[in-house]
Amino acid sequence: MQPEYAIRTTNLQRIYKTKERTLTALGGVDLTVRPGELFGLLGPNGAGKTTLIKIMTTLLLPTGGAAEVWGFDVLRESDAVRRHINMVSGGESSGYGLLTVRENLWMFGQFHGLDNKTANRRIDELLEIMGLADRAKTKVSYLSTGLRQKMNYIRGLLSDPEVLFLDEPTLGLDVEAARTLRNYTRRWISETPGKTVLLTTHYMQEADELCDRVAIISGGRILACDTPAALKRSLQEDVVFRLHTTPVNGRFTEEVLSLGGVQNITKRSIDDRTELNLILKDDNALPQVLTHLGAHNASLLSLEKRQPTLEDVFVSLVGRSLNESEATA
Repeated sequence: MQPEYAIRTTNLQRIYKTKERTLTALGGVDLTVRPGELFGLLGPNGAGKTTLIKIMTTLLLPTGGAAEVWGFDVLRESDAVRRHINMVSGGESSGYGLLTVRENLWMFGQFHGLDNKTANRRIDELLEIMGLADRAKTKVSYLSTGLRQKMNYIRGLLSDPEVLFLDEPTLGLDVEAARTLRNYTRRWISETPGKTVLLTTHYMQEADELCDRVAIISGGRILACDTPAALKRSLQEDVVFRLHTTPVNGRFTEEVLSLGGVQNITKRSIDDRTELNLILKDDNALPQVLTHLGAHNASLLSLEKRQPTLEDVFVSLVGRSLNESEATA
């Protein structure tokens, strides 16, 4: 019977303690995901995404709180949880290099208790879908990182799990391979009612394109959770600008943030220019920013007023861009 929640956590915590310090990886996470959802966790490395998935997949014990997957408690009913899930991580090196792609997949099918007929049928179907049919007899040790990740993705779907955990699944994939994986993930959800995916990613566009709902996580805490469209609408009252300028150095961003009407600013260097992304309370704050730009001997090259993105939502909640958060992590 299908449970009310595919995933549910209540005040979920994970704390690491050493003699020198205490690190809170998860600081009390409350989360619900319903069957049939493609749910995204969006955040930088070190935000708690992988820790959360490891607890959900019974690979890591929580320090406190509770967690259920497909109606089963991850602590008391871990065996039952494992029968209903599978997991794919980006950059993983699962499989045996001396075995071929097909031999590896057949082996994992045996681990999941699939009979030969079912295993071979699913392997053939998924190899064709992921464009690996011509590599079925290739030893895994000869595969590129991207092709091995495709094989890992097939392994994750082979058992036809109720809940599929995808932890940075497109890491190391080229654009076309990543698109194939995303398209089939969405197709798998739509064609098999009740199947659920929890996707962790730090690719904003991937979360926006794929997910029914997104939770933004930083510092082990959920800062916001809603549909991508609703999260972006939350910034509709603000004004978002993208500026390209000649190089800007020094304490420009800190000084601009002190100006009235500037909610947030991020800066990044692109070749011989600087890109500035501004979130303003209203248009009236822009002239102050331009004046300050001149005071730093920088020239405006282009200016674009645009609609809010998930990146803007992230900056508004966290106070810095995803790239800056990655560097801090």
